[in-house]
Amino acid sequence: MGVPFIDLKSQYLALKESIDGRIQKVLESGAYIGGPEVAELEKKLAEHTGSQHCLAVASGTDALLIPLMALGVGPGDEVITTAFSFIATAETIVLAGAKPVFVDIDKKTFNIDVKKIEAAITPKTKAIMPVSLYGQAADLDEINALAKKHNIPVIEDTAQSYGAKYKNKKSGAVTTAAGTSFYPAKPLGCYGDGGAIFTNDSKLNQIMREIRDHGSEKRYYHTRLGLNGRLDTIQCAILLSKMERYDWEVEQRQKIASRYTEAFAGLEKIDQTFTTPHIKDGNGSVWAQYTLTVTNRDLFQKKMTELQVPTAVHYPMTMADQPWYKQNVATTHDITVSRWAADHVVSIPMYPDMDEKTQNIVIDAVKKAVEFSVKQS
Repeated sequence: MGVPFIDLKSQYLALKESIDGRIQKVLESGAYIGGPEVAELEKKLAEHTGSQHCLAVASGTDALLIPLMALGVGPGDEVITTAFSFIATAETIVLAGAKPVFVDIDKKTFNIDVKKIEAAITPKTKAIMPVSLYGQAADLDEINALAKKHNIPVIEDTAQSYGAKYKNKKSGAVTTAAGTSFYPAKPLGCYGDGGAIFTNDSKLNQIMREIRDHGSEKRYYHTRLGLNGRLDTIQCAILLSKMERYDWEVEQRQKIASRYTEAFAGLEKIDQTFTTPHIKDGNGSVWAQYTLTVTNRDLFQKKMTELQVPTAVHYPMTMADQPWYKQNVATTHDITVSRWAADHVVSIPMYPDMDEKTQNIVIDAVKKAVEFSVKQS
């Protein structure tokens, strides 16, 4: 039996009593939408990130779309974002009626390259949406300073970085608004789709709260266009249980990542393209992925599969190069680094309950796969 890429079963078993108890409480209450667990979760998430406000929503996609709608982004507008992320980042911009403008990434962190943003700003630019990829926050202070200069709001996509340390703050609490995902495989995940929005702007929070519930100011009184973006009570109950040990899980991920990085030192001498994740000073990653770069990914993955260690590619194609976006909406600046990353990144197993024996299997497999891929190239 091979190594799992992520082990949600072990996590559940560790929290079984708490999760089962909270779910049972919801089932007995019958408050499946808007139960007390929703407000309880929002309060705990806001406190955990250091944000003034939190809204639990139905998905990470809604968590980005709702802030765009609340800020009035729509037809004729442009939103600057990274070229290298999951498609939901660009998708929400298009769903809001605007046009994504793709810029390149930093080769070390894979986050948006701040130096490339200002050249992409036009009179049509109505927001900047940086993605905090792989668990590490983007250069948010620099992005905020640039946005302030041009009077543009910033929406951080924190789908992979919930709770990540950013200087003396946390990802999600630094920008105009931020949206995260609770998809099951995320560092903090529920048992279905889910997400949350964070902001320190009380007026914006109220607008987003109304949009989340069909644009209703009060029941059956709809003052704005909205959607059904609520997170159900059972998912909130599950997340409340998972919050009990989330900080411990992040610590475990960090320990595993440090062990990986130490074990892989020197592999760049075998494969000149080989790199391990780079965490900037002042940052702390929550390690949504542990992502390497290799020269020949196909051969590397082939050997890893033979050794029964799974891999994944986040992401094999830039958003700008996706067929529909390329044909219909993309405005793309030079994205050479993003395209390079799409050809070379590969993620290996990372989850908090991974024991040292399993870590050793992964480490050994990576070393063998690097050697194999270089020799066979």
